[in-house]
Amino acid sequence: MSAPENEVSPRVVLVTGGNRGIGLAIAQAFKLLGDTVIITNRSGTAPEGLLAVQMDVTDTISVDLAFKEIEANYGTVDILVANAGITRDGLVMRMSDEDFIDVVDTNLTGAFRVARAATRGMLKKRSGRMIFVGSVVGALGSAGQVNYAATKSGLVGMARSFARELGSRGITANVVAPGFVETDMTAVLTEDRRKEIVGAVPLQRLCTPAEVAGVVTFLAAPAASYITGAVIPVDGGLGMGH
Repeated sequence: MSAPENEVSPRVVLVTGGNRGIGLAIAQAFKLLGDTVIITNRSGTAPEGLLAVQMDVTDTISVDLAFKEIEANYGTVDILVANAGITRDGLVMRMSDEDFIDVVDTNLTGAFRVARAATRGMLKKRSGRMIFVGSVVGALGSAGQVNYAATKSGLVGMARSFARELGSRGITANVVAPGFVETDMTAVLTEDRRKEIVGAVPLQRLCTPAEVAGVVTFLAAPAASYITGAVIPVDGGLGMGH
């Protein structure tokens, strides 16, 4: 499949945590557009048809080394999709410091480390797109996910600060906020819990990873060049009004 005429390709796209679920769908969508797509994970291995680099987003040295490798082999990153994340769910009274800190270090500080590293090359080119994968729970909150919700809320303030700081250099920063998505994480839900979630969604179904990927690729397209500091919900209406 060739890239649409309105796309500038091939661009160098980096997707953190792109080996499965939403991240993989995003990586595959950019590949279909003809872009050079690199995913990151701790093993440095990639699904078939994709490129990979080893990166631990909780380690600044690992992040910096990965960017050096990417730039040496593929060039400066044009589009960053900060998707890597973990959960350590639990009721607040039972949540340990470690469970809170680990989630913050991966989901929020990890996104900062990667975005900071990407900024250097984008500033030189005076262009770039930063897209952070947030969540509807960043606005709604979620019982049992104090740590996770805090990180997803934090991404909004961080992305908007990047947008203000870097906008004059042609760099945009936005957040995509999915609702409940059909992934390995939601596949383990009980039938009752699944019905409860779907019942709260106006569209009465879960989101697909491809639907999230479609919004991400739009934010990276020329048509979205004047969008920055935005939070784009992909949640079937679950979080509307927040």
